This record gives sequence, structure tokens and C-alpha cells, in this order.
Amino acid sequence: MENRKYEAFYIVDPSHTDEAVQKISDHFKEVVEKQGGKVESAGKWEKRKLAYPIAGHTDGNYVLMDFECGSQIPKELSRLMRISDDVIRHRIYAKES
Repeated sequence: MENRKYEAFYIVDPSHTDEAVQKISDHFKEVVEKQGGKVESAGKWEKRKLAYPIAGHTDGNYVLMDFECGSQIPKELSRLMRISDDVIRHRIYAKES
């Protein structure tokens, strides 16, 4: 199975501290690595105002993670982000080679 490069972009509940956001980021990074993927970078951008309210939130902590893995890991990562109470919106993109 060939690995591809992906980018996960997600918004964490703005009420979380920087430490809590880092813990959430580390958790998703660990999910990728435990399943054989390689995380190139992962980190919090900053708290920003959202373009429109999402689930009652007007701000959010933006996090970006670049990683390389097989095709099943992004599906599992998306599932975990979808059920997480901490993540208010997420997208995972396959990067062009």
C-alpha cells in the first residue's frame, strides 16, 4: 500500500487553554503514528474569529497537521474528530504529490 501526504485542519473549542489544545493535538498525532503513519508537523496556529458561528461558537483554536500514511488512517482520524466534543469542525485533505 502506497503512502500519501495529507493535511488535517481542525478547529478546537475556544474555551480550551493552550495546554489543552496541545494535548488534543498530541492525541491526534499519536493516532496517526500508532497506525504506522508519519507526522511531519502538527501545531496550533492561534485563536481566531470564525467566519460564521459553528455550534454556538464565534471563535476557535485552529490546528494544522501534515502527515503521510496509508489510505485508512485519514478515515479513522476523521471518525475520531467527528465524535470528539473538543473539535467543532475538521477537514482532511490529500495533498498533491
